[in-house]
Amino acid sequence: MPRQPQSSDRLLIGLLIGLSLFGLIVLLSASGAVSFQYYSDPLYFVRRQIFLGLLPGGLVFLLISRMDYRKLKPYAFPLLALSVVLLLLVFIPGLGSRVGGSQSWIKIAGFTLQPSEFVKFTFLLYSASWLSTKGVEDKLKASMPYFAAIGTIMFLLVIQPDTGTMSIIVMTAMLMYFAAGAPLLWFVGAGLIGTALVGILIAIAPYRAARFMTFLHPELDPLGIGYHINQAFLAIGSGGLFGLGFGQSRQKYLYLPEVQGDSVFAVMAEELGFVMTLIFLAAMALLVWKCFQVARNASDTFGRFIAIGVGTWIAVQTFANVASMTGLMPITGVTLPFVSYGNSAMVSLFAGLGLIASVSRMGNIHGVRP
Repeated sequence: MPRQPQSSDRLLIGLLIGLSLFGLIVLLSASGAVSFQYYSDPLYFVRRQIFLGLLPGGLVFLLISRMDYRKLKPYAFPLLALSVVLLLLVFIPGLGSRVGGSQSWIKIAGFTLQPSEFVKFTFLLYSASWLSTKGVEDKLKASMPYFAAIGTIMFLLVIQPDTGTMSIIVMTAMLMYFAAGAPLLWFVGAGLIGTALVGILIAIAPYRAARFMTFLHPELDPLGIGYHINQAFLAIGSGGLFGLGFGQSRQKYLYLPEVQGDSVFAVMAEELGFVMTLIFLAAMALLVWKCFQVARNASDTFGRFIAIGVGTWIAVQTFANVASMTGLMPITGVTLPFVSYGNSAMVSLFAGLGLIASVSRMGNIHGVRP
C-alpha cells in the first residue's frame, strides 16, 4: 500500500525557504556598500537575486518536483551535450562576456548566463544516468566514456578559466562514482591524477601559483596577493561569538573583495558571529543529510544516484567556500549556496533540489526501500 508523504518532505521545503530567506538577508547587508558604489543603488544585487535567481529558481523547483524524475533519464546525455554547446558559446566574440578575468558568461539582451553553473546540474543528471545503467565494471576500461566526459568538461572550464566550478563538478562526479561501488584503489588513483593535474595548472598559470603561495603563507604580501585572505581573516576574527551586529560589518566597505560573491561568508561571520554561522552550517548539513536520506529511500538506482549527487554537490561547494575563507584551502572563487549573489547558480541549485523533491515523492508513492 502506498505510503503518504512523510514530514521529512516538509523538512526539505522548510530548509529551502529558510536558507533562501536567510541568504537574502545576509546578501542585503553584505552587498549594500558595493552596490551603491558601482550602481548607485544599495539594492542592486538583492533585487536581481530575487527577480533573476529566486523567482525563476522557485518556478524551476516546482516544475521539476512535480514531475517524475525518471522521465529525465533519456534526456540526460542530450542535456549534457547542450551544456557543452553553451560552454563553447562563451568564446564567441560578441556573445561571450569576460568578468573578473574569466570568459565564463553569455550576455544576451542585457541578461547574463553562466553555463558552467548549469553543467553542475546536467553533468550530475548524466552521471546518475550512466552509473545507474552501466554501473561500475570490474575493468576500468569500461568506464572510459564516463571519464572522457569528465575530461571534456574539465578542459572547457580550465580554458575559461573557471577552476573553482570545475573542481566542484569533478569532485561530485568522482564521489558519485565511488558511491557506485568503485574500488578504493581506483578512487585513490584518480585523486593522485587530479592532484598532479592541479599541480600542472598551478605551474602554468602565475595567478594560480600566487594563490597557492598565499594559502601556504597568508602573511606574505598582505597588500598584494595576500590581501583577500587577510581581509577575510580580519572580518571573521572581529565577529567573535555573537558578531558586531546585523549591518555593522566594517570590511564590507570596499575593504574585502567580492563581498556579494565568494567572500559573503566572511561578512556573515563578522556581523552575526560564530554562533549564528554555526547554526547556518548546521542547517546546510541537515539539508545534505536530507539528500542522503532521500537516496536511501529512493525507488530505483537512478533516483539514488541523483540524491547522492545533489547532496555531495551542496556539501562540497559549501566546504570549498568556507574553507577558502578560513584559510583551509586556496581561494578558488567558489560561491556559498543560498547566500552568494549569482542568478545562474541559484536556478541550478533549485533545479537540483527539485530533483530531490521528485525522488522523495516517488519513493513515498512506491514505498520502496532499496
